[in-house]
Amino acid sequence: MEIEKVKCLIIGSGPAGYTAAIYASRAGLSPVLYQGLQPGGQLTITNDVENYPGYPEGIKGPEMMEDFKKQAERFGTDVRYGIATAVDFSGQPHKVTIDDQKVIEADTVIISTGASAKWLGLESEAKLNGNGVSACAVCDGFFYRGQDVAIVGAGDTAAEEATYLANLCRKVYMIVRREEMRASIIMQERVKKTPNIEILWNSVTDEILGDDVVTGVRVKNVLTNETTEIPVTGFFVAIGHKPNSDIFADYLNLDENGYIRTIPGTSKTNIDGVFACGDVQDYTYRQAVTAAGSGCMAALDAERYLAANDLH
Repeated sequence: MEIEKVKCLIIGSGPAGYTAAIYASRAGLSPVLYQGLQPGGQLTITNDVENYPGYPEGIKGPEMMEDFKKQAERFGTDVRYGIATAVDFSGQPHKVTIDDQKVIEADTVIISTGASAKWLGLESEAKLNGNGVSACAVCDGFFYRGQDVAIVGAGDTAAEEATYLANLCRKVYMIVRREEMRASIIMQERVKKTPNIEILWNSVTDEILGDDVVTGVRVKNVLTNETTEIPVTGFFVAIGHKPNSDIFADYLNLDENGYIRTIPGTSKTNIDGVFACGDVQDYTYRQAVTAAGSGCMAALDAERYLAANDLH
């Protein structure tokens, strides 16, 4: 395989990866960034972003990520298409295989591969994604204030997002597959005490309705097989996220959900010279602005590591 040596390799290209690239390139680290399977990350399937500072009128997700990319390139980041397919963090330099064809030997590696929302797998869900279908209530709930929405899920995240939506929306239908929730007792009680949340027990999503935008949801009762059509303008999927961390599992410490563990207050992993930022290590917040902040941390941590080890 072809081998290339770099000082700083960034894997992933969402807000975390591009911010890390901006800081790393300004610090003279000559970073190489591989964009991964979804260049720009989850924001490329987000129509409107209104909660990122600096965009008072809001901005389209893909346009925002293009701005991030241009800023990283302006300072010298080498942005490339390609996917990391294997890693070897057993010693220095760290080795990352790209597209099963090329090995990058890197003094530092910044992992910003993100997390992917879990979806129901409905054709209508994919068709209306970004046009009423969302996997982030905190990101998109504002657009549905005063309207009726539905959310599917039964864990703590679903319960938290349902109560968040209830503060904005007229009515929230919570679709729960069983006759009980998986959420903690305190979160369940919070949902049940919220007057404008209606829990649809023993129910699954049969179809999301609408041609160009969401107009409703057809819900099926799993006990009776009866279906009911409910008019809603927003449909939120809250059945979890999967961090894109599988190829690092042999070397990095992961938590029980697969998120990369970092030393609190830093982006450092259990391997010297390997740093993680963004949603791949953030189970709690998963916002563009927190991802960008952690990308800054990762670049600064990488710069300090290189200086301390005379690798600058």
